[in-house]
Formats: sequence, C-alpha cells, structure tokens
Amino acid sequence: MATPPKKPATRSARKAVPKKAAPRAAAKQKTPESETPKPAPESGAAATPPPSRAEAFDPFAIGADQRRMIETLSLNIARAAMTAQSALAEAALSRADRPATLSADPLNVGPAMTSVMTSLASRPERLFQAQADLFGRYMTLWTDTARRAAGEDVPVTAAPDKRFKDPAWAENPMFDVMRQSYLVTADWMNNLISSADDVDPRTRRRAEFFTKLLTDAFSPSNFLASNPAALKALAETSGESLVKGMQNFAADLERGGGKLAISQADYGKFRVGENVATSPGQVVWRDELFELIQYDAATDKQRAIPLLIFPPWINKFYILDLQPANSMIRWLSEQGFTVFVCSWVNPDADKAAFGFDDYLEKGIYRATSRVMEQCGTDRLNTVGYCIGGTLMGAAMAHMAAKGDERVNACTFFAAQHDFEEAGDLLLFTDDHWLAEIEGMMDEAGGVLPGSAMADTFNALRANDLIWSFFVSNYLMGKDPPSFDLLFWNADQTRMPKALHMAYLRKMYGQNALARGDFEIGGVRVDLSKVRTPIYAQASREDHIAPMNSVYRSTKLFGGPVTYTLAGSGHIAGVVNHPAAVKYQHWTNPDLPDTLAEWQAGAEQHPGSWWPHWAEWLHERSGDWVDARDPKKGALKPIEPAPGAYVKVKS
Repeated sequence: MATPPKKPATRSARKAVPKKAAPRAAAKQKTPESETPKPAPESGAAATPPPSRAEAFDPFAIGADQRRMIETLSLNIARAAMTAQSALAEAALSRADRPATLSADPLNVGPAMTSVMTSLASRPERLFQAQADLFGRYMTLWTDTARRAAGEDVPVTAAPDKRFKDPAWAENPMFDVMRQSYLVTADWMNNLISSADDVDPRTRRRAEFFTKLLTDAFSPSNFLASNPAALKALAETSGESLVKGMQNFAADLERGGGKLAISQADYGKFRVGENVATSPGQVVWRDELFELIQYDAATDKQRAIPLLIFPPWINKFYILDLQPANSMIRWLSEQGFTVFVCSWVNPDADKAAFGFDDYLEKGIYRATSRVMEQCGTDRLNTVGYCIGGTLMGAAMAHMAAKGDERVNACTFFAAQHDFEEAGDLLLFTDDHWLAEIEGMMDEAGGVLPGSAMADTFNALRANDLIWSFFVSNYLMGKDPPSFDLLFWNADQTRMPKALHMAYLRKMYGQNALARGDFEIGGVRVDLSKVRTPIYAQASREDHIAPMNSVYRSTKLFGGPVTYTLAGSGHIAGVVNHPAAVKYQHWTNPDLPDTLAEWQAGAEQHPGSWWPHWAEWLHERSGDWVDARDPKKGALKPIEPAPGAYVKVKS
C-alpha cells in the first residue's frame, strides 16, 4: 500500500487565523434617547465604563472551541489540497516519458455525435418540442421550489437513485433543487439523443453511451461542494475525511503507476488460497496454458461422469470458489459430482501469438483428455462460462465435425454464440476502437493489460463501479469495503493479442460463429451439427451477455437445449448459492422462436437456479461410483488447489 503523505510543515495553527480588525464605531447622532441623562451610580459602587460599540457587538469574538475547530478544518483542507497536488505532480512526472496510446476520441464518439446532431437539426420541430418540454419541467420545478420557500407544504419525493439516498438531498431545499434540476437535465439530454431515429442504430447507441457517461460524470453527487453527505462528513471530522480521501486518491494513483486505479475493495484483506479459493483439491496437470485442478470429494459416492469447468480467461476461476458459503465448486462437490476446473495461465508476451487454435488444441482437447485419463472414463460433462462458453461451443462444433463424442452434456453460464445483440460491448468493436486496442497491446508487448478490460467493464456500469467509489473513497474518505467479489473483480488477467483480436473481430465484429463463417482447428464449424444436450443459463440484468443474446445463441444448436433465466446480472446471477435465498429464476421446458414467447410461458421460482441445473446434470452424469481421491488417480498431484497460475498478478 502507498505510504500516506507526511503532514506538511506549517506554522502554529493559531497564527494561521488573522486577527480581525474591530468595526468602526458608527457616527454619533443625536437621538431622544441619547439626550436622556443617565442615572448616577449608587453610592459606594464602582463606576463601570460603558462598553464600546465594538465590544458590545463583535461578530469575530468566537469561543476558543469554535476557533480551534475552524483552525483544524482550515489546516486539514490545506493538507488535503497539498496531498492531491503532490500526487498529481508525481503522476504527471511518472507518465511524462510514455507516449499516449489512445487518441483523444478512442470511442470514435465525434462522428457519432455529429450524425445524431445533424439528424436532430434536420427536424427543427422535434428540437422545439424538446426545448418546450425542458422549459415546462423547469417551470414546474421552480414553481414547487418557490411554494416551498414560501412555507407551503409541497411533497418532496426522494429519487429511487442510490446517488441521492442521503435524506439531505430531499430535505434541504438547496440540495433538492440541485438534485431535481440535474435529473431533469440529464434525462432530457439522454432522451434527446435517443430520439434521433433516422441514424444507424450502432451510431446512435455510441452517442447514447457517451452522453450517459457524460451526464453521470456531472452529477452533483460527484463534487464535494454539492454533496451534502460529503459536506457533513467534512464538518463532523473537521476536515479529516477529506485528508483521508486525498490520501486514498494518492495511493490509487501510485498503485496505477500514474493512472488513477480506483480501489473497489480492501485488497489487503484477501489472499488467494487462504480466505478465497479455499476448496480442497489438487493440481493434477500443468502445462504452458493451464493448470487442471481436481477437487476433493465431499460425499462417499460420486457420479461416474466427471464435470470439467472452463471459466473465462478474462477473469480468474475463483469467482466460482470465493468463500465456503457461496462457492459453486464446493456445492457441486457436495452434490456428488467429481469437479475439475481449468485454471488458465495469466499470459505474458511469450504467448502473444496464441489464438483460438491454441486454446482449442492445447486447452479444450488437452484438458478433457486429462480428465478422462484421471477418472478412467471415455466421456465427461463440461461447463463454459462467458467467453469460455464461446470457446466451448466452437469446440463442440469442431468435435461434431470430427465425430468426437467425448462431451456427454454441456452447460453454458452467460455465454454467447450469436453476437448480433451482444449489448454495449459492441460499441468497443468498430475498426477505430480495434485499432486503438491493437496499439495498446503492441505497446504492452503483445498482450492486453488486465486494467484495460477492467476499465471497459467499469465504464458499462459507471455509477456503480466508478462514481460510487470515487465519492466514497475520495470525497467521504472511507476505506474500500471488504468484499470478496469486488476483490476478484479487480484481480484481472492479461490476454494474448492474437486471441483477443480474433475474438473481437470474428465474434463481435462479424458474428462469424453464428453465421457459420468461423474457422477453428482447420475446420469451418457449424453449431447446428452439435447434438449434445445443452443447459444454457442467462441472467435477466446481464449487461455483458444480455439474456436475449444468450437466447438467440440457443437456437443455433441442433440438439436439445434447456434455457433457464436467473435474476440479477452477469456475476450475481450465476453465483447465487441456494443457502442465500436470493433472487429468483424462471424455467420453461419449451424453446419457442423468441425470448418474449419463452418468458410468456415460463414459471417463476424463488431463489437459486442451481438445484434445477443439478437435477438436469444428475440425469446426464451416469451411475454412482466410489468417491475419487485426487491423489490416487492416473495423474500425479503437483500441488494443492488453487495452484500457482491463479496467483499470478497482472
């Protein structure tokens, strides 16, 4: 961790407050009162001189406690400013000799905004209507504010927005006006951009995305002077909250090497293999691309057909094994499955040329072969999560073309094979952005830095993953939370240039896998040839693999497909232990043409979808056999789980 900056040398805090001059006495004027003679003091009483005007009313004659509070606040604000300035200066110096990889407009927003504005300008009646709507909404706001200022009882409704959850946003008239005027303006701007209906949909979506980023950034909650909760903390701590916030800011700049890397969790509270990724097991295979982990049995009997999980190589596998209370791996072992996980290497420049063919032959085929060898079986069941599912789907089509039937059943978690409606990540896959990404990888030696993908994912949910931490860490001076999921989210991996560029161009750019134009392992693969039973899970609020995109993907396969929709998003929708009793899921044994039709016939169930999947998996996992010991299989154990590859930092 970064060492907090030393307290700057200052003069005595008391000397920092200048002595205020007394106000001049007002000019003497004769009044009837001044002409009235004053009574003489009683005999024997000491004569007390009348107080001067300055002594009678001195606005600067504050108490010692108040003076000390003001002095402390002033000193802490100065310390905070000096800390921030020092951190910014060091960051600028640390990056002064680095050429800028990205252009000033990496998202290519300029042309998109030009197209949208040209469209709006061609329809002046729409602009006039929008301006009239904005004026009307402001008039309503100003009228309600004036009535409230006049003492009328005007109902104030708190916005269902986490940024404005502090009661002061609604109770204080000044902050209420700030909040409401911002929400009116932001909503108006976003709706105006969305109303340009004669623009290419992707162009308009790029403009919408940028406008949303912009309006989110300018929320009054993101500024100290207009955030009542931050101001309250500043006053209650005499400025210590701001000092702590700027120390957090400086530490994040140092951790990012001059680039602000906002801390989302208390990274010092977690250790991989100690308090996360703790399910017992053994690494039974290791090569240049992956470690194969077999987990200890939690039952006396296990299903004969083993289960191998291929997680995404964008993140580390232990999202499925965070804590005992929410570990999918541990839960699957408790259900009687023999669980294996492919722990991908965190690639460096020596693997820059690794592409889909390498991850197919050296990854999918090799890992499945080692599992069958370890268990003495001729088939297995597999899971592909996110991009790991995309690769697994392509691999199954490759197997189908070769007549390879080793995969008995396959499950996909939030995995896409049809990228036509792949969500906002499509915004990062035009030629302009791909050129920027390629330049970034070339500068990094042929790999995409883990922080680059993290920045992209954070931008998709800026309020939750950027601005909420900006406010909490820097304006409020709070320590980041001790949250295992956010710790995992920040533990990013690198990606080889060849693989990542092929993924972006072929999948997002050309939708080649869905169209039958994708070649892997020397074969142009066809998903319709896959007859293997498939279980496809999607999440209702997933912004990375949208539920309709996953549903469209299910229609590409030629065999039986079970589609299940879970509540929540890309991570929480998948990792939802039944014991948590959270969210809900929907099932429908049919697979009609559209997701809307599927939803119309679906049945809602409370809680996790895991038991539904486990029932499906049990039916396709063979008979019960004696539990397998990872140390007694055909492959010799190398080291205990979670292995070495998962501990390599980017």
